[in-house]
Amino acid sequence: MGRTIAIANQKGGVGKTTTAINLSSSLAAKGKKVLLIDADPQGNATSGFGVEKNDLENTVYELLLSECSINECILSEVIPGVSIVPSNVNLAATEIELIGVDKKEFILKNEIDWVKDKFDFIMIDCPPSLNLLTINAMTTADSVLVPIQCEFYALEGLSQLIHTVNLVKERLNPDLDMEGVVFTMYDSRTNLSMQVVENVKNNLNQNVYSTLIPRNIRLAEAPSYGMPINMYDPKSAGAEAYMLLADEVIGRKVV
Repeated sequence: MGRTIAIANQKGGVGKTTTAINLSSSLAAKGKKVLLIDADPQGNATSGFGVEKNDLENTVYELLLSECSINECILSEVIPGVSIVPSNVNLAATEIELIGVDKKEFILKNEIDWVKDKFDFIMIDCPPSLNLLTINAMTTADSVLVPIQCEFYALEGLSQLIHTVNLVKERLNPDLDMEGVVFTMYDSRTNLSMQVVENVKNNLNQNVYSTLIPRNIRLAEAPSYGMPINMYDPKSAGAEAYMLLADEVIGRKVV
């Protein structure tokens, strides 16, 4: 039975999609079979694997509207070990389209249940907001992984996200857990980065991954080439960090 992890933070620009792409790819490089679901209308996780997002017939949007099955919208093995359920800008209309639909919070879960046994990990890249798409991701997931940028306002909004996770756990998905927090855009040259890490560790009663994802130019370049970092520049600091994070995720004890 695959582990399903929603990668969520309602703040944009925190390295959420970067983590979704590169953690998925790193898990695959370690022999795991991964399905990445792009639940963000920006479709950056889709294009980050070199998929032309605007030419697709079936995406998460069609899936949520019951216009196709999960098997019809999976792009198999976009790189070895990673398959994708893609997304594009059409997904932005989902909230309106699903008004009045019964049990709309569970549409994604009901579809994923058909394929869950085929994968070791199912990763869901959530949009940078706490909307119906994020709720669908959280009702589907076993846990939520939260990327946090090493900046002054890192903790702002995090309590709201944890509150949402707890609400979903209470009302929709009693099995949902906090996977943990991963720090992104870490710059060892600044005191601020170190202070943010310490601040979060001291104020947050959550699992905090010891791997710190560095601020890395190669990591920023990789998506424009449609490649994850471990294929674009496997010797870069960013690639090494995501491989270490993959080890931590694989090794995490699931209760």
